[in-house]
Amino acid sequence: MRSFALWALGVGVGLWIAALFLAPLCLTSSNRALSFGAAAVYAAGSHICHQRPERSFHVGGRQMPVCARCTGLYVSAAAGAPIAILLAASLSARRARWMLAAAAAPTLITWSLEYTGVAHFSNAIRAACALPLGLAAAWLVISTLRDTMR
Repeated sequence: MRSFALWALGVGVGLWIAALFLAPLCLTSSNRALSFGAAAVYAAGSHICHQRPERSFHVGGRQMPVCARCTGLYVSAAAGAPIAILLAASLSARRARWMLAAAAAPTLITWSLEYTGVAHFSNAIRAACALPLGLAAAWLVISTLRDTMR
């Protein structure tokens, strides 16, 4: 039952990623269920992301429900979840903090440079810099859940 819960979490993350990429395509669908589902994904995205068009990827000519940085976080978490389920080892709290800090560094640096007006990065760079943080977050969440389920 415990491993089922971890796999269910991994599947849930994968479904969220699919919803993020499909929502722009389904938003104006003549199928009410699809358009309603897409609108729900955009509404959920509005609670976790600024959704600025210039900082978002576009699919089918429509803006995605979350920005490029959030997309990078979610994609890498989805990719990291099954790896973490199979391989995640317990880490001491100190090592976990260091791993998270190192993984967050690229995001923190690019965000800081943009916020201060020193640099402007493309959406691809924003997403790429978020990849380590999403992987680390998936690893830490799943290893922590695994430890608490034991």
